[in-house]
Amino acid sequence: MLQKKLQHLDIILASQSPRRQELLKELDIDFRIETRPVDEVYSKELKAGEITAFLSELKAKAFQNNIKDNQLIITSDTIVWLEDAALEKPKDLSHAKEMLASMSGKMHEVFTSVTFTTSTSQDTITDSTKVYFKNLTDAEISYYVETYKPMDRAGAYGIQDWIGYTAIEKLDGCYYNVMGLPLPKVYQWLSNNFQE
Repeated sequence: MLQKKLQHLDIILASQSPRRQELLKELDIDFRIETRPVDEVYSKELKAGEITAFLSELKAKAFQNNIKDNQLIITSDTIVWLEDAALEKPKDLSHAKEMLASMSGKMHEVFTSVTFTTSTSQDTITDSTKVYFKNLTDAEISYYVETYKPMDRAGAYGIQDWIGYTAIEKLDGCYYNVMGLPLPKVYQWLSNNFQE
């Protein structure tokens, strides 16, 4: 299916996230991992999905001067958006606990942008998912942070582990988007933009 359409491409996923790598594998396409250092700084005037789109495109810029004709670079960024502010990756364990306490009993949104860059074009898609947390006890927050150490995750949690099983009351949108890659939208974009 998709693999046949993309077989002529050298697809590079520019992400160190094990979740993104795992999810893209599920589309049964061949790709390799290559990352380049990027200083992820953005204007505080940007909001929600504007932030992830900007950072996803910024990550693609690291490749822009030497993309070959047969290459497709996929970059991505995810943030948690709570009460008009971005929650990124926690600085330490106590910061992670603060983040989770701030989301307890509330709805937050997860935004993920994915940028597809070739030698001649660039396109960015953005998805958002509303996540409703139950009221978390201090003991639950401490257990989760100290056991799972979610330091590499926006908002200090992973939907696919313990807290996802126990704390999420409702989800409005794509589950995979919360993991870091909105798979149905990625599949649709790849299907629509390449011919066999």
